[in-house]
Amino acid sequence: MAKVSRRGFLITGGLVGGGLVLGYAVTPLRLGMTPDADAAGGDLWLTTWIRISPDNWVTVLVPHAEMGQGVHTALPMMAAEEMEADWSRVRMEQAPAEDLYLNEYLVRGFGKLDQRLPGFLKRQVDYAALKVADVLNVQTTGGSSSVRFTGHMGMRTSGAAAKHMLVRAAADRWGVPAAECLARLSQVRHDASGRSASFGELASEASLYDPPSSPVLKSKSDYSICGLPIPRIDIPSKVDGRAEYGIDVRLPEMRYAAIRHSPVFGAHVLAADDSTLAGSRGIESVVRIPGAVAVVADNFWRARKAADELPVEWTDSPHKAFSSERLSAEFEEMLDDGRVRTDQRRGNPDLPGGTESFLVEAEYDVPFLAHATMEPMSCTAWLRDGKLDVWTGTQDPVAARATAAKAAGIRELHVTVHPVQLGGGFGRRLPANLNYVTEAVQLAAQVPYPVKVIWTREEDMRHGYYRPAVRSRHVALLGMAGSPDTWRHTYTDIGLNELVETTFLSYSIPYSIPNQRIGHIKYPRDMPVPASPWRSVEHSYHGFFIESFIDELAHETGQDPLAYRLQLLREAPRFAAALEKAAEMIDWHGSRPHGHGHGIAVKESFGSIVAEAAEVSVGSGGDLRVHRVCAAVDCGEVINPDIARAQIEGGINFALSAVLYGEITIEAGRVVQGNFPDYRMVTLRDAPDIQVEFLESRASIGGIGEVGVPPLAPAVTNAIFVATGQRIRSLPIGGQTLKPAPRA
Repeated sequence: MAKVSRRGFLITGGLVGGGLVLGYAVTPLRLGMTPDADAAGGDLWLTTWIRISPDNWVTVLVPHAEMGQGVHTALPMMAAEEMEADWSRVRMEQAPAEDLYLNEYLVRGFGKLDQRLPGFLKRQVDYAALKVADVLNVQTTGGSSSVRFTGHMGMRTSGAAAKHMLVRAAADRWGVPAAECLARLSQVRHDASGRSASFGELASEASLYDPPSSPVLKSKSDYSICGLPIPRIDIPSKVDGRAEYGIDVRLPEMRYAAIRHSPVFGAHVLAADDSTLAGSRGIESVVRIPGAVAVVADNFWRARKAADELPVEWTDSPHKAFSSERLSAEFEEMLDDGRVRTDQRRGNPDLPGGTESFLVEAEYDVPFLAHATMEPMSCTAWLRDGKLDVWTGTQDPVAARATAAKAAGIRELHVTVHPVQLGGGFGRRLPANLNYVTEAVQLAAQVPYPVKVIWTREEDMRHGYYRPAVRSRHVALLGMAGSPDTWRHTYTDIGLNELVETTFLSYSIPYSIPNQRIGHIKYPRDMPVPASPWRSVEHSYHGFFIESFIDELAHETGQDPLAYRLQLLREAPRFAAALEKAAEMIDWHGSRPHGHGHGIAVKESFGSIVAEAAEVSVGSGGDLRVHRVCAAVDCGEVINPDIARAQIEGGINFALSAVLYGEITIEAGRVVQGNFPDYRMVTLRDAPDIQVEFLESRASIGGIGEVGVPPLAPAVTNAIFVATGQRIRSLPIGGQTLKPAPRA
């Protein structure tokens, strides 16, 4: 990437084909301290781009991957809104995997650096965010961050800055005050003189101005784009087949590779008898890479068939005795041992003697889970003349570039990543999980042509990364009125680092309980099963733990679970409002047929509060049916209600698959499940009727892509308790015997 001057950085390339290219960052560091190219010691960065062409098209470059969440529509909406662009003349492009498009807004958002700071300190914080984004190759899509961080801090500011420059250009052209000029529908007008000019006509003059450091953003009451159910930009190409995914990539002379990994964690290839494939039609070669062997062929079917039949001898593994059963026993030992690392402490959570009769205790378990994306992992790599090209679907193209460069042993500037759409991510394609990219590059280094690696569903399910298995122990000390005076929550931690927990604070409770101690116990040995963030990260299991236990406390004291929660949420009105709305939607106090039950739960995640109420029934044969789920969502502001609603609906069905069926089991050091017959998903006939309503609030904008997941499990299991009298403390529910409660 060529170095750029301050002017070139802000208006990269200046005029491109007569149009304005705006790469705007609001930070004072970038606006006032960026050195000229001749004096600069390294590359400069920018995040959000807006390009205006002479024919008056506005193109928004989005530094996030589209994996079904609608971000390629929502972010351009935010930029176009502030810019006053005509939506019918707005286009979207995904930002390239290059340093100029690193996304410091994620660093600022997750690091909570968007607060008001003194001027001298703000410059240092800005510089730190930029450097962190550079060091960590941050162009990530995850953590429900695209709209609330990149969109709110970046896209809106960029659009407002562009509008300011265009208005100023028009005012100077006509010799009138800028305050008399109005931007609207990709034009700037001066009503007093009747003059107007399109953005495209003003672009060259606008390029002469610096953007403002703090452009004025629009009031929500003045929106004309945001808040509308605008159709998604990516849908037409998905309907007619033009959308390209990693598995769709085709190159001249390309070969296909099927991977076969060691079935046991930690083993490697000892020997592979490739003589058995000699003379086989279409088979090019057998290639060894760490922990796996690959067969390269002229089509994938031949490669996969040969890989399945290839005689392979594996080394011994220290993990061959590891199992889910053994891990369960170790979890119990860990909780009994009590070496707790405190996450959060309030008041005096010690339990005095003689209070045993007022104690309520419970333990909950969740298993390993696979991401099970619709599109299995795939990556195409072509290494030639010291240059590497990579085509893949990833949640962080810049991190994929770094991963590929390391695997090839070359510098990142010699690597080009071509990002394509993702057939699902859910955390599987995050930067730390790009083993499929590494393997494709390792193979490409050993063959003279481009090679596409496709993981089968079985390879993906047995050799990916997994939502951790977790056990949680809860103890509550109840007061005389039945409300908890003390809350103690201890959980096992086998892999996700403490930084993740600290960032998301998923263990926190909204309830007014004076004495709290929340902490975790680290797994004391090497964990052979690789852990990974999974949709909603730790919220997915802490939501189940917390909202199941608070429900148990309500029933233990003979109180209505909704009223019990509301009593403890007097100081948390947003939580209370969401619960009340979900209860109203499900008709909480209405009558129910025998065998039916209602359950409710609420969880804050990624800056949004979601309450979900579920209606279930359990038949005489123990068959469970989830009939309805009602979700009340407070995400502060809804950019596109259709996209937001679809994300909540998708999150509910995603979570329901895990609640009913999801489980990765380890036996003899290997994953048992391999495909959807033994790792089931909710199908159309299983899916409940889902109702979603959004609550108006003045809260900061929150995430939406993951927030529908956490409340679902406790809402369903709490409803099962009402229908049957059985408390579900272990997931998944499938395989557990359910019986309807006796008739009154």
